[in-house]
Amino acid sequence: MTNKNLFSSDVCFLVASSSKKSYQKLSQTYSAIEPPTWALLLAQSCRSVDFKVSIIDANAENLTNDEILNRINKINPRILCLVVYGQNVNAGTANMRGAVDITNFLKERKILSPIVFIGSHVQALPLDTLRNEKNIDIVFTNEGVYALRNLLKLDNFSAKELGKIKGIAYRDGEEILINLPEKIVPTERMDIDLPGYAWDLLPFKNKPLDLYRSPMWHAEYDFEKRSPYASLQTSLGCVFKCDFCMINLINRNDSEEIGVAAKYSNMRFWSPDFIIKEFDKLIGMGVTTIRIVDEMFLLNPKYYVPLCEKLAERNKNDELRMWSYSRIDTVKRPEILKLVRKAGIKWLCLGIESGDKSVRLEVAKGKFEDVDVREVIKKVHEADIDVMANYIYGLPGDNHETIKKTFNLSLELCTLGWNTYAAMALPGSQLYKNAVQKKYKLPENYEGYSFHSYETQPLPTETLKPEEILEYRDKSYINYHTYKPFLEKIEKKFGKKALANIKDMTKVNLKRKILGHTQ
Repeated sequence: MTNKNLFSSDVCFLVASSSKKSYQKLSQTYSAIEPPTWALLLAQSCRSVDFKVSIIDANAENLTNDEILNRINKINPRILCLVVYGQNVNAGTANMRGAVDITNFLKERKILSPIVFIGSHVQALPLDTLRNEKNIDIVFTNEGVYALRNLLKLDNFSAKELGKIKGIAYRDGEEILINLPEKIVPTERMDIDLPGYAWDLLPFKNKPLDLYRSPMWHAEYDFEKRSPYASLQTSLGCVFKCDFCMINLINRNDSEEIGVAAKYSNMRFWSPDFIIKEFDKLIGMGVTTIRIVDEMFLLNPKYYVPLCEKLAERNKNDELRMWSYSRIDTVKRPEILKLVRKAGIKWLCLGIESGDKSVRLEVAKGKFEDVDVREVIKKVHEADIDVMANYIYGLPGDNHETIKKTFNLSLELCTLGWNTYAAMALPGSQLYKNAVQKKYKLPENYEGYSFHSYETQPLPTETLKPEEILEYRDKSYINYHTYKPFLEKIEKKFGKKALANIKDMTKVNLKRKILGHTQ
């Protein structure tokens, strides 16, 4: 038995950082610093049932290992929970490096709290993670809401007691065990069991959320508009089953050794009345630069229309600067785009993926209506909404001709935001399972799963080598951001300061191991 009163916190959520390795020199100035959305949700969830919680965001505060240790010793938590997600879909695995490093450091210092991990990587590979990382005690196999609450109810964390907790994998001496799956929070319980964000637990310098910064494009390529910055979700999960994506691991409901996100396609929603209160909190704190994290915000009108109407009422002076994701086939109606713009959503992040129809339809699984991409982008621009266009090089079926076709399409669309990644076998995606079966070379370490790192190891296609794909991607990045029509549009829309910042950004050259670069 443990006297719970001896601990000042039942659970401390620790957010570690790997951005310096994951983003190379881009991390110094250009990469975003995201609020830890899931740490905030879990903290508020635990508080709502009377557990004592705390958050250490070592990423935002740029804390040293010793500083983290001192904080933990002062907080003295019963459980230390590392929350390992990130601002991009791949970051759950890429950010494992920093999380594992601090875990090893803390264990060497004989920290007594059991260390538990939650995040996409451990959801995909729970047993593999525990086998490889000897200092992690417990991992959650899905979103962890109910598993964490039940864990905190235990009087001790013996293997016998841990065996009673659904939704975890853990150690019993040298043996690694995985329990039965735990359910996820259903839509009808979202407002109750995930009741908002513990914004008050986040660190800040002068005002709330000023240690966080948006992506450059979200802030119109202006450093001064990047902070304060917040991100929140109005829904969880996605109904689609794209081969390259692992986002639905959060919904996992089985105990297989390798989780594949496509098996867990499900979407859950908070009520618009509940979510608008979270927006009101942020607006009340002076935060107007906001990311809506949902994978499919503009999918279900039942939820997004009333929310956008409520946001429009609060955006009379057009002060909100927000962005959200959407699929290219869900934003065709001008009246919807008009409402979205009134709500303060000034950017849509659209997954175009490929300029080749056959490649695009092969990987975008689920109900997908093929559309005229050019016409959709035209309608979005006509609604005074800017586009961050996402493309992927190296999808199954890609060859020299199709990736060139994709880049040429991006030049033609000439959106004010441009992201292109080399296809990666992200743990939890169907591409990962396929790569294991085909014995493709996978990254040798966590950093290798970062799109921007020195260690990046993309997938091959039948006709393209990984290094060919990555080299073309990196050259495309420079070629697009120095493309004269793009720069002219940037200057016209955002001014000379934005133009100068983009020119400076293109001077940062990423080093790549598989291209023979030296660091």
